[in-house]
Amino acid sequence: MAEFKVCERFVSINGEAAHAGELAVFLRFCGCNLQCSYCDTAWANAENAPYTVYTTQELCDYVASTGVKNVTLTGGEPLLQEHLPELLEALHALDVRTEIETNGSIPIAPYAQSAARPVFTLDYKCPTSGMEAQMCMDNYHYLQAHDSVKFVVGSQEDLEKAREIITAYSLAQRCHVFLSPVFGSIEPKDIVAYMQEHRMNGVRMQLQMHKFIWHPEERGV
Repeated sequence: MAEFKVCERFVSINGEAAHAGELAVFLRFCGCNLQCSYCDTAWANAENAPYTVYTTQELCDYVASTGVKNVTLTGGEPLLQEHLPELLEALHALDVRTEIETNGSIPIAPYAQSAARPVFTLDYKCPTSGMEAQMCMDNYHYLQAHDSVKFVVGSQEDLEKAREIITAYSLAQRCHVFLSPVFGSIEPKDIVAYMQEHRMNGVRMQLQMHKFIWHPEERGV
């Protein structure tokens, strides 16, 4: 049976995207292929990150024990997990809603066409991140109505890029779309003003809820 390096597993609320505020079981995997300038989970990406090895069955047993029906796979970058298809199949059998938070650099096609298809919350890394060149633009062809694209913005340049991508791929007509501020780098009111100026219908500005409930650097929440 497959094994996974898991930095954290806990129950909390989803802090962002379409199911913000709802309870979810979080499984946070080690490792990421990007190094975003504003990363708030860099500790989980380090080679010496603390982790526990769990089998697919152990993770599913934990999920089942919580009684919570939303499962969020996060990281790090969960799509780096070699045995992810096995875990998705097992979670699908539990009749839970599985969401993958992915950084947008890895193809989602193999999972988007699976019978155990998860819900995707797909990041687009704007210029402030330093990782924009790594984006896999083919991913946008596989989005469905219950998926989300999240633009983490820290500047006017980021807002311009987000609007460009939203328009080019008709994202607001295809899935949920969110603008989320880089914590401490841009005023939320400036994002709202930009949305007003450009009549960005079908797009939502969203704050990371968990950073207002708990300390922004607190883990396990």
